[in-house]
Amino acid sequence: MLTVQNGPPPEAKPQPAGKPEKPEKPKVPPKNEKNNTKGEATESSKPKLSGAELKAKAKADKLARRAQAKVSKEVVKGEAAVSSTAVQPGPSASEVKSSKAKGKQDGAATTGPGAAGKPGVSKGPTPGPTEPKLSIPECFSHLSMAKRIPITQADKDVHPTVLALGQQMATFTIDEGITRLRATLLAFKKVIDSYTTPPGNTLARHLTPHVLNPQIDYLTACRPMCFSMGNAIRWLKLQVSKIDPDVPELDAKKQLCSSIDTFIQERITMADLVITEKAAEKIQDGDTILTFGRSAIVERALLHAHLIAGRKFSVSIVDDPYERKGQILAKSLAAEGIRVSYCGDFGGLRWHLHHTTRILVSAESMFNNGSMYARSGTCDLAIAAKEMAIPVIILCESINITERVSTDSLTYNEIDPERCTGASFRLLYDTTPEKYLSLVITELGNVEPTSVPDLLRKLEESN
Repeated sequence: MLTVQNGPPPEAKPQPAGKPEKPEKPKVPPKNEKNNTKGEATESSKPKLSGAELKAKAKADKLARRAQAKVSKEVVKGEAAVSSTAVQPGPSASEVKSSKAKGKQDGAATTGPGAAGKPGVSKGPTPGPTEPKLSIPECFSHLSMAKRIPITQADKDVHPTVLALGQQMATFTIDEGITRLRATLLAFKKVIDSYTTPPGNTLARHLTPHVLNPQIDYLTACRPMCFSMGNAIRWLKLQVSKIDPDVPELDAKKQLCSSIDTFIQERITMADLVITEKAAEKIQDGDTILTFGRSAIVERALLHAHLIAGRKFSVSIVDDPYERKGQILAKSLAAEGIRVSYCGDFGGLRWHLHHTTRILVSAESMFNNGSMYARSGTCDLAIAAKEMAIPVIILCESINITERVSTDSLTYNEIDPERCTGASFRLLYDTTPEKYLSLVITELGNVEPTSVPDLLRKLEESN
């Protein structure tokens, strides 16, 4: 049984000379002593924890502290984001300095004799309530969007030519898939020219993972790759893997650059020339050709039919109301003497279809099941043409044909970065089922949409 002494504390014992006296700690008041005795009693009644239990408890306490610190950091970041959200443009540096000086004068005035005892209250502008930014719905979260990546954030291994190309793709300066493909292959050619194999490595094993992949990752981050770029990059990696390790580096680089030049010449330049001639053969005197927006290969086919084949026909252009690139096509055709009628949106589509004999559009890609992947709005045009029994002719290079299959516009697509807000967004492409298409013209021949797999087999045999 414990007893509590209410008397004064005993006097301290005298210490030997030469040593400083240590101040004695005062005793705890009686009330606290009783509490301490209770705590000791409860602690003694608890069972002692083993070493493993103590270790687990310490680990749990550490995790709890980390979680609490993380939550506090997020709260601080949220408050900083709210406070940094300005409804109006912020003041200039001179205004900030003058406001600071004025604040000091006001502070001195409030601390005068008339304001004694009154706490100073800041009368600065309080941030207004910010509206929560809505995110893209989960069903569209798999879709990518072009974005400008600062050059300072790019990987150190990215070539300067590829850096510039990525910025052009992100800003849609280079937009069409076949144009992006040509620019990408020419940029990779410069990357290969400037490449030097490190000691102890071979070009076939080092070039792709350490040099080409950083370039590809950067371009993909700037804007999702089109199907033709994916096909060409797979082909290029295959060519790199086929290089004999015993071949000197200079000869291997020349071989790769020569293969790229041949690929561009055969799969892009000559392919466009063949498709242009075949498409011009489908245009007859007195025809009225309707097209959507502006496509380089469609423009070349129309000019070839008029200037070289000498056909007399007219062109109706239904433009994309968001981009208005059809105006450039209308000016180009009119300058060559072709009679052109222009419609800025789909409001006059029905009227133009009544006077149309055939429709000529280009495809961004053709899927293995015969569906067409093209600029948003092409599917609406094809459906309306099908109802009026107007043939829809597709121009597509074989490099744009993919072995993938799609039946809707949500499996593969891109979000328009210029028209993407928290409330709504726009898709850049759509997918047209094969039943609304009449003919596909490629450099390998003219086929029906359902025969696209045959073209893929031809390409596999040629490779």
